[in-house]
Amino acid sequence: MAGKVYVGDIGPNATSEEIQEKFEKYGRLREVWVARNPPGFAFVMFEDPRDADDAVRDLDGTHMCGMRARVEHARARSPRGGPSRFSGRPPRDMVISSRMRGQPRDYGDSRRNRSRRDSTSPPRRRRSYSRSPPRRRRYSPSPPRSSSRRY
Repeated sequence: MAGKVYVGDIGPNATSEEIQEKFEKYGRLREVWVARNPPGFAFVMFEDPRDADDAVRDLDGTHMCGMRARVEHARARSPRGGPSRFSGRPPRDMVISSRMRGQPRDYGDSRRNRSRRDSTSPPRRRRSYSRSPPRRRRYSPSPPRSSSRRY
């Protein structure tokens, strides 16, 4: 299993050679990838995750490519393909709203008791869907059309 390290806040002109030179002191590297659009960050893949631990501990906050770099363990990608916000459970201090848990929003009495004249626009009506089969419309037969027209 490899150890992947995120290197952030590096200069826009950083090269993979500069990054490799800093990180190869900690162990064998599998890959060094430097972002170009947008620039300013890179990923370094170590063959041994323990080497990645050492690099994160020693290089975080050091000057790299003309800037003070942020070096940390890379986060796992989210199922959608983007970076994940947090690994595993959210932090304790993060409040998860009822909408995120799939519960309906509670407006309390303020929306139900608001008079119509307080509203600047007419209220939106939501269509309620019935579970019964749809009713068929019955059309009255039209009178037959004549083939000749009067002018």
